[in-house]
Amino acid sequence: MSQEINNREYRKQVIKELLKQLHAGKSVDEVKAQFAAAFDGVSASEISEAEQALISEGLPVEEVQRLCDVHASVFKGSVEEIHRPQAAAETPGHPAHTLKAENRALEAQMEKIRESIAAVKAGDTGAVKARSEGLEKLREIDRHYVKKEMLLFPYMEKYGITAPPKVMWGVDDEIRAMIKEAARLAAAGDASAADKAEEALDKAAEMIFKEENIMLPMLLDVLTGEEWKHIADQSDEIGWCLIEKPPVWQPAGAAAPEPKSAIQEGEITLPTGHFSVQELTAMLDTLPVDITFVGKDDTVRYFSQGAERVFPRTKAIIGRKVTDCHPPASVSIVEGIVEDLKSGKKSHEDFWIRMGDKYVFIRYFAVRDANGEYLGVLEVTQDIAPIQQITGEKRLASKE
Repeated sequence: MSQEINNREYRKQVIKELLKQLHAGKSVDEVKAQFAAAFDGVSASEISEAEQALISEGLPVEEVQRLCDVHASVFKGSVEEIHRPQAAAETPGHPAHTLKAENRALEAQMEKIRESIAAVKAGDTGAVKARSEGLEKLREIDRHYVKKEMLLFPYMEKYGITAPPKVMWGVDDEIRAMIKEAARLAAAGDASAADKAEEALDKAAEMIFKEENIMLPMLLDVLTGEEWKHIADQSDEIGWCLIEKPPVWQPAGAAAPEPKSAIQEGEITLPTGHFSVQELTAMLDTLPVDITFVGKDDTVRYFSQGAERVFPRTKAIIGRKVTDCHPPASVSIVEGIVEDLKSGKKSHEDFWIRMGDKYVFIRYFAVRDANGEYLGVLEVTQDIAPIQQITGEKRLASKE
């Protein structure tokens, strides 16, 4: 056992040293030669451990991200030899199978774009439209990446695999931006569209390799059938990238309840999380909107108490009929809104009014359960005057 541990630590240190040399500027060929001389194969988890060690020692995530394509190139053959697809990844409906199916669809779409680029370069003006449409369609890759970032990365982090998610997410964003820019240039007929598109396609292809030969083997090594099932069930909320909805997948044996975070006594437990009463109250009061909930019996059940309310509320209204909370002239309007929402004639109703410097947006929503049963009305009020003044973009945090 000690020999195995020592060997693993040795291999880890070798990988770390090779990655450091790459980041210091050595060529891929030089590093490959050292790599081949040191050992014949390496596991994806060891690559992850090496990168995590480098990050923990102070190497910025952005640096690992900048050269992660080089890392993949260096380790490519060894990873492919060691990590063969596990049986689960070949089962339709399993998230691993779905990820690979989307990757095949992405590769097919990318090949069509490459063909259209070549045709445009050859003088085929008819291919200009196909290139533009192909790049726009490729932007569906966002769904693929969102599933990875929102469903797979949390489990990697749960099992202590922290470096790959950080690095991959940064590269995902680069690819998104590159495809978006290539699509914009192509739509505008810019001559640089081809070069930008090919750069994006190359980077997206490298990410496909890393997903299937580095990320998936790690996940298949540690995730349980129940955890894969939770991922499969939640994938439908995000959608599918260039493929039809996969069949429903069920792991062998009875599914266990979804694992919960440690819940403290007295907390409010919801399907997607849990709060103490103090946390939930503070969260609702922090929202930049006023919220009032009217139950299905037409009585006021709750209102938030944000710092800057648009309309005054007091606790005396709790349990009061909603029609009694409005002046007589407005009662018929309120009754009509509630009836339309309750009957299903409408799902929401909006109003907007001027109040001095404020431009008040008032929205009423029918609240229904998963079976469509009416539970009440949610009123959301917000001063949108500041929002209307927003122009351009803001991508950096304010200094104060």
